[in-house]
Amino acid sequence: MGSPLSIRAFFPPEVPGLRVVRYRTDGRLWRAVKERYSVMMTYAGRAEWTCDGEVRYSTPGTLDIKQRGDVYRDLRRDGPACFQVFAFDEALVAEARERMRLPASSRLLHAQLARELPAAAPFVRLHALFTDEGPRPSSSALMLQTAAIEALSALVGCFGASPSAPMRHSSRSVRRAFEVLHASLEEGISLDALAGHAGLDKFHLCRAFREEVGMPPYAYLTHLRVSRAMGLLTQGRSPSSVAPQVGFYDQSQLNRHFKRIVGLTPGQFARSVQ
Repeated sequence: MGSPLSIRAFFPPEVPGLRVVRYRTDGRLWRAVKERYSVMMTYAGRAEWTCDGEVRYSTPGTLDIKQRGDVYRDLRRDGPACFQVFAFDEALVAEARERMRLPASSRLLHAQLARELPAAAPFVRLHALFTDEGPRPSSSALMLQTAAIEALSALVGCFGASPSAPMRHSSRSVRRAFEVLHASLEEGISLDALAGHAGLDKFHLCRAFREEVGMPPYAYLTHLRVSRAMGLLTQGRSPSSVAPQVGFYDQSQLNRHFKRIVGLTPGQFARSVQ
């Protein structure tokens, strides 16, 4: 099969809180919980995937925007693919929302753009500053910082108040549970404690969480831990050191869940990172 997976990760010091990851992969299907707000550009390959209960399609030139906590799952891929993702830490997005006077409860309204659209231009410019080898040699610190801020502003501009009916009580409870799970990644949490934080009894919470997120709380936490492990591995951490940092008992538990969700062992994934 040759080299089925190649991952290049960049953390430009000129823009703290930004990470850029370029993937070259075969037709394997991906599943993940998004830990950060991100924008993916597809360069080669086609994919059918689901997120937030909707089926979407990516083709070369498509820009896909994902929000923190999204559950992403590939349904089909048409051969080898090349795509690049840039992601912002939560603190950067929170600051941008505050400066633009957008409430933290706002949700993503525009999840996909064609690169030819004017609204996509800031995302295209930031992606264009990176190649397989990292930032282009001609990219100055000011250029990178300006492109990152423009892309961050455009990202926040894709959020807003939903035009539908006001958020139900169960939706607010699920959002609280969602935030608690992200904060409890390392130490874990019991269902009773999670329900207490959410303000729902555990029976209603389990039903509402599955309806809105697509999986029960324990499965979401497992996917979140695997996503965090992927991020640490792209930073050069060893698989043996990652397990306790993401809340798994030992490396064997990490290996089992990582292989089931990603399709590779942590070691195989780490070796694909260049």
